[in-house]
Amino acid sequence: MVKEQIITKVLDSGLVAIVRTDTADKARRISDACLEGGVAAIELTFTTPGAHKVIEELVVKSAGDGIIVGAGTILDPETARIAITSGAQYIVTPALNPDTVKFCNRYRVPIMPGCMTVSECIQALELGVDIIKLFPSDILGPKAVKAINGPLPQANLMPTGGVALENVAEFIKAGAVAVAVGGNLVAGAKTGDYASITAYAKQLMAKIKEARAN
Repeated sequence: MVKEQIITKVLDSGLVAIVRTDTADKARRISDACLEGGVAAIELTFTTPGAHKVIEELVVKSAGDGIIVGAGTILDPETARIAITSGAQYIVTPALNPDTVKFCNRYRVPIMPGCMTVSECIQALELGVDIIKLFPSDILGPKAVKAINGPLPQANLMPTGGVALENVAEFIKAGAVAVAVGGNLVAGAKTGDYASITAYAKQLMAKIKEARAN
């Protein structure tokens, strides 16, 4: 799948599931639950032990299913290389690191860097970023999406942090092209209730679709 197809997949779906946990086994089970819930994009964070191995397994397992698997919490080009060689189809970072963006651009791998200010968003656009991770959105709120898109209507913003069923529609209606959801989506994993993750994912997808239609 080429870069443009991956970006389109994220934009069409509108939801990236962030899988952040303390063991590789939990990461696999959470990912499976998200996939069952109709999530088209999974982001495995590199704070998870053995994240690159989980990515390798997921990529093989989801081959032909149209699922895209990415790597999150990437801090530098070196870690991005590990993720990409393990099969990650896109990279997500918590902050804007120009060297990491340039590395991903060199190999035509989509990157979604974390930005908090208009200046960072402008720099990201100048570096050729297609989707900007607005982070942390639990602090910035839905109004920040509309405010930033005012002077930068060309910026595709993906709020991350604090997005939940209660506010996802607000973010979409404010102009977000997609959202990334972690803690609120995978909370059930703490008690082994993976079915709740699937159910939550389905509800998120439904709210995103409804908000886009209105």
